[in-house]
Amino acid sequence: MKIKEVIIVEGRADTEALRHAVSADTIETNGSALGEQTIAAIKQAAATRGVIIFTDPDFNGERLRKLISEFVPEAKHAFLTKDEAGRQIKHHSLGIEYATPSVLRDALQSVYTAETVTAKSDITLADLRRLGLIAGHDAAKRREHVAEVMGLGYVNGKQLMNRLTMFGIKKQALLEVLQELDEEK
Repeated sequence: MKIKEVIIVEGRADTEALRHAVSADTIETNGSALGEQTIAAIKQAAATRGVIIFTDPDFNGERLRKLISEFVPEAKHAFLTKDEAGRQIKHHSLGIEYATPSVLRDALQSVYTAETVTAKSDITLADLRRLGLIAGHDAAKRREHVAEVMGLGYVNGKQLMNRLTMFGIKKQALLEVLQELDEEK
């Protein structure tokens, strides 16, 4: 599988994992620090080939994703769940480098593109509260399920609202995911 866009990753281990899964060029941010040269390279790649932001599903990965999105708002986004990124492996952090090649290919085939200002989601914060996604004893588990099924990456309550809006996800799609979860119980 050949990827046209340049994939933005956190480090060398991520690049190596991707090389086993797809044919693609990467830009490594070398952790959560974004130097001027790295920002310039990302902007250049975005202008010529497009970019896919593919960071770890943890706090630093999400922080980095947000920073890059400020410089390149038209970037595409690929996500892994915490389980896909090695949550079950003890004594290390989460990372793209722990995902299998097939999981990496699936994530890159399911990229999201942030919508421009015209993006409309009919979901409100009140909806998220009513659906048990913000506050409540099961909120974190319900959010994690929604994020995993919809491929939104790691999200807290505020980030969930932002991602749903950013990707223009409609209330009906959210309700269907939650209905599946409730039926499993």
